[in-house]
Amino acid sequence: MKTKEMNVEVSSVQNVNTRKNSLRCVLSVLFVTTVLLFISMPASAHCDSYDGPVIKDAMKALETNNVNLVYKWITQEQEAEITAMFNKTYRLKIGDKEIYSIVEKHFLETLVRLHRETEGAPYTGLKPAGTTKQIIVMSDKAIENNDIDGLLTKLNNHIGNIIKEKYHKVETLSKVKNNSDEEGRAYVDAYVDYTHSLEALHDILEGGGGHAH
Repeated sequence: MKTKEMNVEVSSVQNVNTRKNSLRCVLSVLFVTTVLLFISMPASAHCDSYDGPVIKDAMKALETNNVNLVYKWITQEQEAEITAMFNKTYRLKIGDKEIYSIVEKHFLETLVRLHRETEGAPYTGLKPAGTTKQIIVMSDKAIENNDIDGLLTKLNNHIGNIIKEKYHKVETLSKVKNNSDEEGRAYVDAYVDYTHSLEALHDILEGGGGHAH
C-alpha cells in the first residue's frame, strides 16, 4: 500500500515538474520571439524613414546627379525603372519647386517600394524623420564613426539597467511573498520574468533557442 502511495506521489511530482518545464519553454520561446520581433520591426521602418540610409542616399544622388548611389538598394532588374525616374526628377530641379517636390517624393516612394520588394516586404509609405528606433540610429552612427566599442558600451548599459530593474523587483517582492496569495503571485510573476529574461538572452547569445542547447 505504501509503495503504491509513494508511486502516486512520485508521479504527481513528475507531472508538476513536467508542467513547470513546459511553462519555462513556452515563456522562453515567447521572450525570444518578442526580442526577435523588436529586432525586425525597426529594420522594416528603417528603410522607409526619411532619416534612413535609403532616402539619404537618394537625396545625395539628386544633389550630385549620380544615380549610381541608389543602385545598391535595388536589384539589377529594377535599375531601368529607377534610372528613368531619377533622370526625370533631376531635370525638374531647376523648375517649379512645388512640382519638383511632388516628383521628388514620387521618386523616393518608388525607390523605397522597390527596395522593400527585394526584402519580400510590403511598402507602407514613407515615414517621417525621427521614427527610427534609437538602437538603429545608434548602430548607424557606430558605422559612420567607426565606433563599435561606444555602441556596445551604451547597449550593455541599457541591457544591464533592464536586468537590474527586474532583479530589484524580485528582491523587493521576495520579502513579502509569503504574506498573502496576491503578494506571492506578484513575486512569482516577477521571478519568472527575471529568470526567463536572463535565460532567453543567454540562449540567444549561445546561438540556441531552447533548453536542449
